[in-house]
Amino acid sequence: MTPPPPRRRSIPFPSPKPLPGPLPKNPRALRAAAHNTASLLVEALPYIQRFRGKIVVVKYGGNALHGSAEDTDDALASFAQDVVLMRAVGILPVVVHGGGPQIGELMARLGKVTEFRDGLRVTDAETLDIARMVLVGKVNRDIVSAINVHGPLAVGMSGEDANLITAAQSHVDLGFVGKVAVVDPTMLQRLVAEGIIPVVATIGADEAGQAYNINADTVAGALAEALEAEKLIFLTDVEGLRVVADDPTTLVQQANLDVIDEILRSRGAVGGMKPKIEACAQAVRNGVARAHILDGRVPHALLLELFTDSGVGTMVLP
Repeated sequence: MTPPPPRRRSIPFPSPKPLPGPLPKNPRALRAAAHNTASLLVEALPYIQRFRGKIVVVKYGGNALHGSAEDTDDALASFAQDVVLMRAVGILPVVVHGGGPQIGELMARLGKVTEFRDGLRVTDAETLDIARMVLVGKVNRDIVSAINVHGPLAVGMSGEDANLITAAQSHVDLGFVGKVAVVDPTMLQRLVAEGIIPVVATIGADEAGQAYNINADTVAGALAEALEAEKLIFLTDVEGLRVVADDPTTLVQQANLDVIDEILRSRGAVGGMKPKIEACAQAVRNGVARAHILDGRVPHALLLELFTDSGVGTMVLP
C-alpha cells in the first residue's frame, strides 16, 4: 500500500504592523494630508540647503529632560529623532547637556541640601562626585543611547576628555564650580568630520587635574565660539526669553544685543535664565550667527525652529 504523501505544514505569515497614527479614511483627506506633508518638506528645503555642512551646538537642559519616567523617555526619544534628522540632512550637531534636576534628586536621596547662588550650584567635594556620577555616568549615557537607537552615530565625552575644557575656579564661595578658561576643540572637530555626533557632559579640569562642575549654558556658548558654529540652541523648560521673567505675555520672539543687554541691566533675567542669556550674547558677539532659546518640552522644537518659517521660541541676532 502506497503511503500517503506528507502533509504540507502551513507557515503563517506575520501580519503587517499598523502605521503609526490614524490615517484618513477617505481619499480626499488622504490627499490633503499628503499635500500638507509635501508642503512642509518644501518649506524646509531652503533651510536644509542653508545649514548643510554647518555646525549647530545644541544645549539640552536637564529641565527639558526632567519629568516622570514615561515623560522623560518620550522627551528623550523625540530629542534624539530631531538630532538624527539634523545629521541625516547634512547638519553637524554637537550636543551639550546639563543635569541639574537629576543632580538635585540624587543629592536629596543622599540627604544633602542644595544651595544656589545666581543660578549656580554651590559644590563641595562630595557634591562634585555626585555631579560627575550623574552627568557623565547617567545623563550622558542616556542621551548617547537614545541617539544610537537610530545607528552608530553618537559618542559621549566630558570636558575632561582630550583636554576639551580647561577649567578654573569660578569663585571661592562656590567651591568646585568652574568657569571655562580654555577650549581645545580638536577632538570635537575630528569627531564631527567623521560624521559622529559628540555628546558633551560639562565637567572640566584645571591644569593640575582638579575637576570642576561648569554651568552647561556657559560651556555650550564657549564650544559654539570655538567651533565657529552657525547656531547655538538652548532647549529649556520655558517658551523663550521674557522681558519680565514671571510674565509670559512679555515673550520676545527676536532680540538683538541691545535688547539682551537691557534685559540683563534691568535684572529681567533671573535664576537659570541668566547664564543662558549671557551665553547667547557672548556667542553672538564672538561670531556665532544666531542663538536660540526654545521650550524643549514642545515635541520636535528643534525641527520647528530650524526648518519652518515661523519657528518657535526666541532668536538672538547680532
